[in-house]
Amino acid sequence: MNIKYIHPADQLVMFMHRIYEKGMTTTSGGNLSIMDDDGNIWITPAGVDKGTLTRQDIVCIKPDGTCVGVHKPSSEFPFHAAVYKMRPDLRAVLHAHPPALVAFSIVRQLPDLDLLPSVRKVCTSVEMATYAVPGSDKLGENIGACFADGGDIVILENHGVCIGAPDMFTAFQRFETLEYTANLEILAKRIGNVRRLEADAFRITETTSHTKMDDFIPNSHSSEELAARRDMITFIRRSYRQGLFTATHGTYSVRLSDGSFLITPFGMDRAYLEEKDLVRVKGGMKELNKTPSRAVILHQKIYEAHPDIHAVLLAHPVNAMAFAVSDAKFDPRTIPESYILLRDVKRLPFGKIDSNQEEAAAEFSEVNPAIMVENECVIVTGSTLLQAFDRLEVMEATARSIINSGAIGNIVHITQGEVEDLKIAFNLKD
Repeated sequence: MNIKYIHPADQLVMFMHRIYEKGMTTTSGGNLSIMDDDGNIWITPAGVDKGTLTRQDIVCIKPDGTCVGVHKPSSEFPFHAAVYKMRPDLRAVLHAHPPALVAFSIVRQLPDLDLLPSVRKVCTSVEMATYAVPGSDKLGENIGACFADGGDIVILENHGVCIGAPDMFTAFQRFETLEYTANLEILAKRIGNVRRLEADAFRITETTSHTKMDDFIPNSHSSEELAARRDMITFIRRSYRQGLFTATHGTYSVRLSDGSFLITPFGMDRAYLEEKDLVRVKGGMKELNKTPSRAVILHQKIYEAHPDIHAVLLAHPVNAMAFAVSDAKFDPRTIPESYILLRDVKRLPFGKIDSNQEEAAAEFSEVNPAIMVENECVIVTGSTLLQAFDRLEVMEATARSIINSGAIGNIVHITQGEVEDLKIAFNLKD
């Protein structure tokens, strides 16, 4: 989906609904704006339910100050105008009150951008703006000063966050990523000592191999392939709704009977992916005019090493990732379902899946169907897409349960004898 061809009013409705549905703002909280090529500022209205916003509710403010629309513009319009004045390169401003970032704003601290390499790629820096009354010129001055210094992301003391970007999708991506890492830091600090990366560690994960694959033109699309495309899109959208994915991070693949596989594309919004966007990879080549995920080589190596694996899911579910960025041990021997599906979850060091994909692929087995990569991701495999997705869901639910248990008592794990009983009852291999 190319938002350049979507009217500013429709973009504002689309992204505000998305923010609201993900619980990152409230009925009355937050406001978005876009400046178009004519200098008009399109902005969400004051006093209108964010959950029912329509394009007719959006207000347009002309360069001469004329206001066009059936509502008053957001009371925060002054700081939107200040940002555009300070930074002519920015064409979208997003302001909201997501819970995790509000938590940082009320303790007046900045979230750590170096827990995962993907965060620093999207959010290069964050600044803090001094508190002022919402809607006041002073708040606009405080925020504008941060943007004038070159910042694109500003936490507002005791308020929320303001993000500027060249377009609304980029603003949303920065917003979603920052709220994710804020949540991640909060959860990780509940269970252990947080392990952060060096600021330039993200460079270890950079690769261009996914862009250099030779192309092939598929002669046809079998019913098996079409069914796999349909099922993958269903689970990708579900994963996004459930917070297992963010807009541009998370990779699913499914192996077909001819040895080729389908994989999510690089850089495309997971919330709006369609069947045609998925990339088929065959014999080391990719579909013409498509770019597969950066993780494509790792997925390929896993399939080559394990004929019984037919689905690979790489994701960043926030509760599971709290263990990946801390020294807390993830032990799935909590309830029978968790152990039966996850068995023994291996932990790989940061950078392992980037520096040596063959060795990383060899770590999977029936006893180790899921792997946690420190400060990077979790990877689950399955004989089917459904089984792999089930494992990912269970992994995240188990992590959440372990984190929640800390508030009420000490965990009593299933004993080794009880584990042996499960192996017999469910025919689990050693």
